[in-house]
Amino acid sequence: MRREIPRRESPKDQYKINERIRAREVRLVGDNVEQGVYSIFQALKMAEERELDLVEISPNAVPPVCKIIDYQKFLYQQKKKQKEQKAKSVKVVVKEIRFGPQTDDHDYNFKLKHARGFLQEGAKVKAYVFFKGRSILFKEQGEVLLLRFANDLEEFGKVEQLPVLEGKRMIIMLSPKKAAASTAPAAKPKVIKKPSEESPKEENGDNEAEKE
Repeated sequence: MRREIPRRESPKDQYKINERIRAREVRLVGDNVEQGVYSIFQALKMAEERELDLVEISPNAVPPVCKIIDYQKFLYQQKKKQKEQKAKSVKVVVKEIRFGPQTDDHDYNFKLKHARGFLQEGAKVKAYVFFKGRSILFKEQGEVLLLRFANDLEEFGKVEQLPVLEGKRMIIMLSPKKAAASTAPAAKPKVIKKPSEESPKEENGDNEAEKE
């Protein structure tokens, strides 16, 4: 027997409209109708009189909740709303930095420089020490290395998760620091008067003193 593959639901199939609504009664809501419970025939007639669609928006309610609206316009608004929500959601980027339990200074500084750049770009940094075989005996050394790493990046990132051993890896997580905006009021520039800007009254006063 041939198995039927379920068809993926398109946005137009998410809501029952007009004659596809099977309930005997529906609750109408919205601004363009008197809200209340109507028979499906009354609700369809009201939608037809307004040249709009009867759309079932809450099928699990008893009775189902419907609106009399322009269905195509309704779908457009729903799609637009989803796009706006997606645009507002912040995508978190996580960059990984791998160390060995006995990483030398040259390799350490190279990876430190990369991590600093990742944090400045706004990405999180997941640094870990990978232990091969018997090197797991040096797990304390790996922890010291990760704490040193976090300390060297203190200006750019804050520790989100302290070193923790997961299987053969000891992991630390750093998140970028946001630059704090300065709240101190700006100093007023000091105005230095030029000789030509001196008050004429002062000059007259000096002359009178000289005459005396």
